[in-house]
Amino acid sequence: MGPIKGAWIEARIKYEILLVIDWAKGQGVSVRRSCKLLGINRTRVLRWQGKESLEDSKPGPKEPLHRLLPMERKQVLQMAKAQQYMDMSHRILTVTAWDKGLFFVSFSTTYRILRSEGLMSPRRGHCRHNGRSLPPVRKELTGPNQRWCWDISYLPTYEKGVFLYLYLLLDEYSRKAIHWFVSWWQTAEASRELLEGGLLQENILDLPESQRPEVYNDRGRQMKAKSVRRLFEDHKMPQNFSRPRTPNDNPFIESSFSTMKRFPQYPGRFRDREDSMNYFTDYFRWYNEEHYHSGIDYVTPQQAHMGLREHIVSGRKEKRKQQCRLRKEVNQSRHRNLKGTKNNNENPIRRPFVV
Repeated sequence: MGPIKGAWIEARIKYEILLVIDWAKGQGVSVRRSCKLLGINRTRVLRWQGKESLEDSKPGPKEPLHRLLPMERKQVLQMAKAQQYMDMSHRILTVTAWDKGLFFVSFSTTYRILRSEGLMSPRRGHCRHNGRSLPPVRKELTGPNQRWCWDISYLPTYEKGVFLYLYLLLDEYSRKAIHWFVSWWQTAEASRELLEGGLLQENILDLPESQRPEVYNDRGRQMKAKSVRRLFEDHKMPQNFSRPRTPNDNPFIESSFSTMKRFPQYPGRFRDREDSMNYFTDYFRWYNEEHYHSGIDYVTPQQAHMGLREHIVSGRKEKRKQQCRLRKEVNQSRHRNLKGTKNNNENPIRRPFVV
């Protein structure tokens, strides 16, 4: 016996039970008494009477009341296919839409929509995290300029074996690029210039010594140079070194370099220092002021540095709650209208009435 035939037989049995209970009620036997004699729960009988079909089905509504509206799905796909957004990950795309007021859906909803349309292929190949690295032990940060990290990255030129060097100073709380510049050489003097530029830009020397940031760096010769170490000692700023051959001890600056070199417009090679300075001026403006950083709840580093992170995140959550309530109202109204139309247009065979 197939599943369809078995379901039909079960529905027929339920219908005959309702007929028996209805006949007994006409003979003066209460519904409760009939259910007790038949060994069936009265609530179940009442539920059968209220259903459009007596065939077994999953409990609850067939579609959730907060299901996505058709217009929202269309908006997600339109934005994902637009030229200026096509390189964004599904999370960055979602956050951008939140802040522009285009739509308010979750990360997972955006992912499902894009995957269903075949829009989730990776932009370019890169190494995955192996998941076995342990983060360094650091005290919890509560605001900007409590801990900095810095490093130097190679920038290839069109001449084989000739490189430019990007010096970058980063705030770990906000991920903001505090100061940067490009040089032809790796020297202690250039490193000192980077750090002094950050001190002046953030007015660190105006702070009490106990409130000045600690600094993380690796063990390169520029970091261990006497002039650099003396700079930190003079300004009462603790300098911390990562372990040898352990880049995960300084993960934020490494991640920043990775983001930089996987950026779609990254040229890969530079003609000279002026060419690189022009490019990174635009890049770090975008990075600080427009880039939604996944490590800081998808706000920009500039917003986090200004202390706006909690306000922005709470505002986004409230807008999503409002959109969820709107979906429920629209879907409930649509469900009531469809049900009323179906009841008016159809004239089904009357089943026995049970009270």
